Amino acid sequence: MFISKRCDCLSKFSQCCKFYKDTEKLSKDLSLLSAKSRLDILFHLKDRPHCVCDLISHTNMSQSLISHHLSDLSIAGLVKSKREGKYMDYYLTTKGKRFLNALLVMLNQKKGGDKKNGTP
Repeated sequence: MFISKRCDCLSKFSQCCKFYKDTEKLSKDLSLLSAKSRLDILFHLKDRPHCVCDLISHTNMSQSLISHHLSDLSIAGLVKSKREGKYMDYYLTTKGKRFLNALLVMLNQKKGGDKKNGTP
């Protein structure tokens, strides 16, 4: 039996551990974003929607690889698509924009150091 002396939990998944499902989902999303090619696609979709043919020319990836990554990103809720004539344009969802903004904040902090603590 799992017992924590600090919070007096009787089970691993009691009320104080209610964020377990949230952390599991976050872990899956972060794992999805660990592939450089998926990050490349997200960064290209940051400013405006793109079709697969645009992403091919911007990233030098194959059509099948881009489609595969877009499918995974779509399942995770980071990307959606809409038909524009004969093309399918892909764009970031609100969740995708939030993830990308969080990544950009982390990148900027790493480049600029921690301003609060004064570390370079």
